[in-house]
Amino acid sequence: MYVRRNISWDIIFRYAWRNLLFFTFWAGAVFSVYYFLGWTFIDIPFQPLSVIGIAVAFYIGFKNSQSYDRFWEGRKIWGGIVNYSRTWANNVLCFVDDTDTTKKKLIYRHLAWINALRIQLRQPTPFSLRENPSVEALFDKHGERNPVCDDLDQFLEPAEIADLQTRKNVATHLVKLQGRHLKELLDKGRITEFDKQVFHHNLEELYNLQGMCERIKNTPFPRQYAYFSTLFCWIFILLLPFGLLDVFENELAEVAKGFHAWFVFLMIPFSVLISWIFVTMEKVGSNSEDPFEGRINDVPMSALCRTIEIDLRDMLDEKDLPEKLQPQDHILY
Repeated sequence: MYVRRNISWDIIFRYAWRNLLFFTFWAGAVFSVYYFLGWTFIDIPFQPLSVIGIAVAFYIGFKNSQSYDRFWEGRKIWGGIVNYSRTWANNVLCFVDDTDTTKKKLIYRHLAWINALRIQLRQPTPFSLRENPSVEALFDKHGERNPVCDDLDQFLEPAEIADLQTRKNVATHLVKLQGRHLKELLDKGRITEFDKQVFHHNLEELYNLQGMCERIKNTPFPRQYAYFSTLFCWIFILLLPFGLLDVFENELAEVAKGFHAWFVFLMIPFSVLISWIFVTMEKVGSNSEDPFEGRINDVPMSALCRTIEIDLRDMLDEKDLPEKLQPQDHILY
């Protein structure tokens, strides 16, 4: 999640430089053919092109709205995980009539669960977005998108770690282990039947929140919106220089007066600017489709996991607490 109020030009340039080069080359090529080769017939009326532009803008606007909904739902889900994590720790400390070691084990296993869920959600899928190499290099440098499972070692016993190596869904199995542990505590009289029901309601909510995350993760943004939004945007961009030729050559000819011969050259920077605006609007939606990929606009799951860890370990009255995660290049992961 980008946390700076204004996006830095370094980030903007990382995303835009390849497209800017292409837009400049394409507009320059169209101008050269029109002006130097005398192919004046290639210009097209701007009116139908403006209709296409309006339609594309509406289509992109709808896509961006739905993409943001996916991001915001993901953020609300993780807000629920934060709340139920605190509830779980509070219930453990208040209901379990056993040693501090047992309470710590239940709370630490929960910390393993949130980190396992984070790791699972960060794994790439066949429909994961791939950016240009300069953007990918930034994320790879930060090293937060696909972290290894070593994060679980500090929360679980070696026997549990070994058992998890063969599990297909580690987060699901950890919640199951919590349920088994509660059954053992009930059999030993360390919790009451009522306490067990409260705990299991908590575990049910954790499963629900995990399932909501997996639903977003495993359901790609409808391709008919994602694909055609990109296709229509690029059709408009490729036609744009031809329409601007008509505007600068005919409709604005009187404004240029004696400079008319080269006035049409201005269609190149205007074409680049308009193209960049449209492709940026389209990119904004694409970068919000999958909120758990660990990218610039995604849910900061690593920071949320660290916040939960600090809170729960503080509830255990531990002193050596970790520091909150800080943004890297203004990106909070």
